[in-house]
Parts: sequence; structure tokens; C-alpha cells
Amino acid sequence: MNLKVVTLFANMFSAFINEGVVGRAFQNHLASISFLNPRDYADNAYGQIDDRPYGGGPGMVMQAGPLNQCIEAASKGCSETYYNIYLSPRGRLLEQQVIDELSEKKNILLLCGRYEGVDERLIAHQQMDEISIGDYVLSGGEPAAMVLIDALVRQLPGVLGHTESVGQDSFIAGLLDCPHFTRPECVLGQKVPKVLLSGDHQRIDNWRQAQSLWATKRRRPDLFAKIELSAEQQQLMQRIPEYSVAPEE
Repeated sequence: MNLKVVTLFANMFSAFINEGVVGRAFQNHLASISFLNPRDYADNAYGQIDDRPYGGGPGMVMQAGPLNQCIEAASKGCSETYYNIYLSPRGRLLEQQVIDELSEKKNILLLCGRYEGVDERLIAHQQMDEISIGDYVLSGGEPAAMVLIDALVRQLPGVLGHTESVGQDSFIAGLLDCPHFTRPECVLGQKVPKVLLSGDHQRIDNWRQAQSLWATKRRRPDLFAKIELSAEQQQLMQRIPEYSVAPEE
């Protein structure tokens, strides 16, 4: 996957693209990323790429001209076009199904807005897909771009040490993940559920599936309401109770 980011603050991404799972993906050439600064395409000596909004009002708006030149430069010489995304609070909500859809793209360009946003004519001209990471306001699109990049890159083949990890993540099947435990067996006055110590892989798998269902029902009833439970899932919930803390004996 080839990623290009249009941003005024490329330095914000420095640690993000060099550390952890995402950093290893770029270091191992499983994905590539580059940055373009729209100030480089300003038509003035000051590098100004914003101006006051028509009709009045507070703040400044990023200009369509330099942004468009920047985006055009990003795809110049590429045999395949880039899929253009504008990180915007009014965009469609970033959910797992959106990640799955975007993970099929080979070339993606992300535009990080600032100030009051960008000139609407740029969005129309470039036919940009607007995506939001939630119903709140950020100072700019850079944190949202990092969220999207992380979610995309970790799904690429070879990025995670265990390929099955992706399939077991929250939201992959429309459900939240089950609880997880590690050593020691007893800690903070709580014990590991006995079933996880049984060595019976079928029982463990059933328990985890049931807890995933219970967690979704309890914490995200909106998601749970969308699920059409199979007969097996209904039986699991009837047979296996919701996990609760077991005090240390």
C-alpha cells in the first residue's frame, strides 16, 4: 500500500511512522508513506495557503488552488491513480467495514485540513471521500490520519506476527473482543477463569465467543441490536454466563 499525506505538519508523524507495528511495516517495505506540504505550492512569497471565508465569519479557509496543485503533484508519474480522502468531521464514520473497503486500495492520499477547513470546490473537483473518526472536533486532520493509517496498515499481510490476530480483533465480525488474561494466574485479588486453564480448545473457543457476545450486548447495545444471532450463538449465551471477577482464594 502506498500512502501520501498532504499536511502542514509532517513532523507530527515522525514517531508514529518509526515505532511499533506501523513503523515495522514501513521499515520492512510492506507499505510506503510520503508527505507533501501545500505551502510548497503557494502562489506567494510567504507560503500562505489560507484566506478569509467569503460571506464573513471567524477563522481562515485553506485555498483550493495550492491544495489542488499539491494533490496533482502527488499522483504525477504514477501509473495508478490515488484514492483521495479528506479527514473531515462531516465525513462518513470510520468503522471496520470502511477499513475493509479501503484496505483494497493500493494508493491512498490523505488530506489533513486545518483552520475552518478547505475550500469546498477542491473536495468536489478531486471527488474526495470525506471520513470522520468521531463526533468531535480536532485542531487538524493529522491525528485522524494517523488513526486511519494505523487501522489500514495493521491489516496488510505480514504486518502482524500472528495473522490470525486480525481476524480476532474487535469489530471484525461486528462484535467486541472477549476479555484477555496473562500470567500470573492470580493477581490483584482476581483469578483467571478456570476454562482458560483447562487445555480444552473447543471449550475455550466457545467461552471466548460467548464473552464476545456478552461484551457487545453489555457495552455496545447499538452494535448488538444489528446482529442476527445464529442458533449456535444463542445457545452459547444461554449456556455460558457473562464473565465476572473471580476473587482469589
